[in-house]
Amino acid sequence: MSFYEQVGGHATFKALVDEFYRGVAGDPVLKPMYPEEDLGPAADRLMLFLEQYWGGPGTYSAERGHPRLRLRHQPFHVNPDARDRWLLHMRAAVDSLDLAPVHEATLWDYLERAAHAMVNTFDEDPGAPRRSLL
Repeated sequence: MSFYEQVGGHATFKALVDEFYRGVAGDPVLKPMYPEEDLGPAADRLMLFLEQYWGGPGTYSAERGHPRLRLRHQPFHVNPDARDRWLLHMRAAVDSLDLAPVHEATLWDYLERAAHAMVNTFDEDPGAPRRSLL
């Protein structure tokens, strides 16, 4: 049984992503990073990615190709503040799921590592030319 199935499948990942984007919608740093006014398309992409990553349907790759997370996030100003805000909203979303401790720890470990990997600048000003971390 995959992690996806163990934690409740689609319903669990939908709840996680919906709760996460409730936080993002009111965040003055994260919300402007989304080109669409409606966060629904971004929520759908995140849900499909997480479902696929954890052993659910392969819809994300079928529709969008390889995830290439760092490359897809490169156009955005992801500094430590943005990362920490992302983690704040994701932590609230994970906590809302009431998962078994082993599942919660496994999910959170991945999300925390992924968030740290997306940082692509230490500049505080989103309008400043970005200094590459590479």
